[in-house]
Amino acid sequence: MPDQELSSYGSARGMNRRALLQAAGLGAGALAAGGAAAGRAQAATPAGADPRSGPAAVAVDAPAAAASAELPLIGGPDFPVGLFWPPHPYETTLARYQEIADAGFTFLITGNYQFDARSAAYALGLADQVGLKVLVAGDPRIQAIAQYMTVTDDRTVPSSITTADATSWVRTSLGGYTSHPSLAGVSVYDEPSRVRFPTVGALTGIVRSVAPALLPYANINRGNGATYADFVQTYVDTAGPALISFDRYPILTDGIDTDYFDTWAIVRAAALKAGVPAWTYIQSTGYNSHRVPTASQLAWQVNVSLAYGCKGIQYFTYWTPDPARGEGYTQALITTDGRRTPLYDAATTLNTGWLQPVGRQLKPLVSESVQHANDTPAPTGTTPFTPGDQITAVTGDAAILGLFRAADDDGTRHLLVVNRDPDAPASVRIRLDPAHVASAAAFSPADAAYGTPDASGAIALQLLSGAAALYRLAPN
Repeated sequence: MPDQELSSYGSARGMNRRALLQAAGLGAGALAAGGAAAGRAQAATPAGADPRSGPAAVAVDAPAAAASAELPLIGGPDFPVGLFWPPHPYETTLARYQEIADAGFTFLITGNYQFDARSAAYALGLADQVGLKVLVAGDPRIQAIAQYMTVTDDRTVPSSITTADATSWVRTSLGGYTSHPSLAGVSVYDEPSRVRFPTVGALTGIVRSVAPALLPYANINRGNGATYADFVQTYVDTAGPALISFDRYPILTDGIDTDYFDTWAIVRAAALKAGVPAWTYIQSTGYNSHRVPTASQLAWQVNVSLAYGCKGIQYFTYWTPDPARGEGYTQALITTDGRRTPLYDAATTLNTGWLQPVGRQLKPLVSESVQHANDTPAPTGTTPFTPGDQITAVTGDAAILGLFRAADDDGTRHLLVVNRDPDAPASVRIRLDPAHVASAAAFSPADAAYGTPDASGAIALQLLSGAAALYRLAPN
């Protein structure tokens, strides 16, 4: 499931995640659920409209973003840590699901040949027992609508389904899962093209109407520059999502893809504007032109994402996709034959010892700024450090500074300092402005508490490769 890059509208490279999902068994389910309509993959465009925009946009419920704050995974204090590509049906066992929970994951997205209602319900039953949450992906009825139909009451539109019929399909689909306390929501689409945004919006609205306590989830692909910014904003305006989730995998065989920062900056801006959380996938597998990340590269992706205001981390992938998937998959947290790799232990340490406790601190906060200090030349899309109210100078090695405030701003700031280098340690010294900062207290993830406040006006850090440190800055 490598990512797609939107360098201009309609262009993409690589096999997208949606294609992998279809290859794993969606096609038969869609035919069973959708009949002849499954043969049509292109939505109709109204006469006179720009063909790139697809069908007329559905109305987006503006208060929906605010309502999403109480949805599973989005609401509550726990930071969502999820995985894509769980154990396949022959390894969908209680022991395997306990293994997932033990590694510090809080939810999973069904897949890896779990693309029928019975398989999904079985996975939910296991998740019930180990305390995991589940987003059901690939439900045949929902995916038939998402991939092949247009939700409209205009029956002259080819491959159309009425709003009432689509609602009935979704209600019937969810009815097979709602007895499970582990059910957090349903994936309505993975990596939609722009022409499918109205359908994503229609399904999102239907899920909200028939199951307001469930999360309607979708994930978009990657890109850069103005074209991608327009793509993301159009998605938000058209689909009205509860969150913005995207995937971009920066650990390449020939180095780090620094365009990663630009993608994050675009998604961050759109999420803040819409008032919804931003989630991302981190690369936890190797495949064509992408190497297996080290433990520090895994941590680096998490910490860069947190600095950019991420409110949910998802691993791509947990189980290693089998060779039939193509794309040269090598190794994830679990091998194709079920053995743990070093990444499993690395992820367990990262999730339980850092991401969960630090994520609980950052989840309710608002991302105020993200700046790159001593990062020369400045990567595309990044904001170089400039002195501000809290920080007057940064010396030493390159670092990313994420500054956060409470929703009801009381003057307190939280500062996440991330080593810009995923492969080498860093020494960073930060000078605070005594006119605005009375003291700084370092967060200890082991204790889930802040240490003794330091009023010296300076923070000196020695960061391991890809590591980060969190501070609470008390106002003066």
